Amino acid sequence: MGVETITSGQNPKIKALLELQEKSKTRREKGLFVVEGRRELEHCLSAGFVPDTIFICPEIYSPSGEGVPPEGRATRDTEAGGPRAKRVVGSGTARLLKGVQPSQEGPKIFEVSRNVYEKMAYRGSTEGIIAEMRYKERRLEDIELGESPLVIVLESVEKPGNLGAVLRSADAAGADAVIICDPLTDLYNPNLIRSSVGAIFSRQVAAATSEETIAWLKANSIQILTAQLQDSSLYYDTPLTGPTAIVMGTESTGLTGIWREAADRHIRIPMLGALDSLNVSVSAAILLFEAVRQRGGRGYQN
Repeated sequence: MGVETITSGQNPKIKALLELQEKSKTRREKGLFVVEGRRELEHCLSAGFVPDTIFICPEIYSPSGEGVPPEGRATRDTEAGGPRAKRVVGSGTARLLKGVQPSQEGPKIFEVSRNVYEKMAYRGSTEGIIAEMRYKERRLEDIELGESPLVIVLESVEKPGNLGAVLRSADAAGADAVIICDPLTDLYNPNLIRSSVGAIFSRQVAAATSEETIAWLKANSIQILTAQLQDSSLYYDTPLTGPTAIVMGTESTGLTGIWREAADRHIRIPMLGALDSLNVSVSAAILLFEAVRQRGGRGYQN
């Protein structure tokens, strides 16, 4: 794999990456999305996604995530794109790309200067690596279920930050899958990827309509528990040890009628203050870890 150098933020490849970050339409049309940061990229590659283009800043990037040169302390070799820079690029990508399925056209690799990387990066704390990855459809039929699956279903949750936070909780609780129904945000939105810290790749995730999801859950004999205040039981009085889907809607409007009617049970988190709702990511974490507790998860005393 050859390595080319980019030193100008006006380079067409840099402009194309910035457009991918900003526009979901461009991501769909090109079948590409952007992943920023070593940890996120490792999760993405482990999930079987294929890199199209990789940009590395040798002045910042460290394969281990440690020993990154501080601002203004790049060596002469890295400033000049010299031997040390090439070694960092070579060893780093080899480690990250280990296990990627070989193809006739491997990923294109570019070395970028610090000022170009700072123009590309969504956040300054990432480790000097950004990649354009190829789209992969995320469908219900691709989800593999264990013996007693635990699934989170989100209906029309709009904010990428909330989706990302729910995905982090789902990963921490070892949930089998997260299904996003009637999504109002792009699953490959950079804000979602960033806020999930890569959990969008470490969990099985699918997007589908509510009707499709209900049919899939019933076909797999998974009980449907809807989180709602009306006509509901306290969540800790509800058995969560069997195959379970916890379904949540938006904080402002809650779930639509199709889910309320499809539910096997309605559950609620007690509200003891003046307000009657929690952030959806907080509610998801509470309910997920109640399932972990009931299932005898590590760290809980039975």
